[in-house]
Amino acid sequence: MRLHKNLCFATVDGLLLIFNEGHYADKVVQQLLKRDKRWGSRDRGFVAETTYDIVRWKRLYAEIAEVKEPFNRDEIWRMFAVWATLKGITLPDWKYFENTPTRKIKGRFDELSKTRKIKESFPDWMDALAEKELGDKVWSKEATALNQQADVVLRVNTLKTTKEKLKEELFDLDIETEEVPKHVNALKLVERANVFTTDMFQKGHFEVQDGSSQLVAEYLDVQPGMRVVDTCAGAGGKTLHLASIMENKGQIIALDIYANKLKELKRRAKRAGAHNIEPRHIDSTKVIKKLYDQADRVLIDAPCSGLGVLRRNPDAKWKMQPEFIEKIKETQAEILNSYSRMVKSGGKLVYATCSILPSENQEQVAKFLASENGKEFSLVKDKKILSHQSGFDGFYMALLERK
Repeated sequence: MRLHKNLCFATVDGLLLIFNEGHYADKVVQQLLKRDKRWGSRDRGFVAETTYDIVRWKRLYAEIAEVKEPFNRDEIWRMFAVWATLKGITLPDWKYFENTPTRKIKGRFDELSKTRKIKESFPDWMDALAEKELGDKVWSKEATALNQQADVVLRVNTLKTTKEKLKEELFDLDIETEEVPKHVNALKLVERANVFTTDMFQKGHFEVQDGSSQLVAEYLDVQPGMRVVDTCAGAGGKTLHLASIMENKGQIIALDIYANKLKELKRRAKRAGAHNIEPRHIDSTKVIKKLYDQADRVLIDAPCSGLGVLRRNPDAKWKMQPEFIEKIKETQAEILNSYSRMVKSGGKLVYATCSILPSENQEQVAKFLASENGKEFSLVKDKKILSHQSGFDGFYMALLERK
């Protein structure tokens, strides 16, 4: 691979914003990709993937390069040189790469790779917490898996098309996909491609949604005609999936505390042809109380640490603090306690997170079931998904039934 100066400059500029200014990696990459209209898909792919790669391995590369935060521009170039050297890329004769000790880089990589938290590039506290909750063996495997680039997985919108038809249409555009075992409406891209520009996406024939995330709506056991409440709907990935399973029949009330996310959900629902969704902004507790004992099914896709989705949000490793996890566990308990009251007698609830920590998952459910409100519920089944076993995001889901 030959390095091109303008692409490398863009990457370095992006990393300065992410590491020093606290900008979100996905937003920075979006901006970088608009920088030069002449860039082709390969150029844009290089900028995006290299930026994410260096964010992902920040700790390892910084230790090898012997630099500390906040990084100046020269230090980011040193980390870039480490990235290129470890990728086997010959460094061009640029001033930024003068005196790069290639052999020393490889030697330091071998030495530092003996320590998991450096090798897998995790903050000390996160490595210690995950090891404590998952055990040394499981966490070591999971840490490696969470550093792999996530596959692009599509969820076929059965309100508009079939899996077979979509597979053929994408193939005609030279986008090859394969089916995913145990995932009814999933197609995985064989090679990465920008699917958002396709006619099929614009017409709402599919959404991009990880394989683990696609299991949540199915876990809720919904039927056409039911009254379903999606309590933390956000921009509506799982809401849209519920609408397709329900064949647009019945009612889905999509709640969220962020009005702007519900606006995005409306736009997406229109594109997907999902007509049975009613967004409601949670601007007071009245919104929740009005729905007490009203729903056949309730989905609580709870706010969480997001440790299961680090493959697609690697900068979260560096932004998160231990206090946040303690705080989010309190929020989860409050939400479960309050939102569960929307389930009517004989109805069901799914509590789900994209975390791999038992303290956010099984332990939250156990605590709830032992509480005053929780005594009315029983655990039907639960499922924990780890990346190193599934190849998808880390997730948890529990199905509870109200007596």
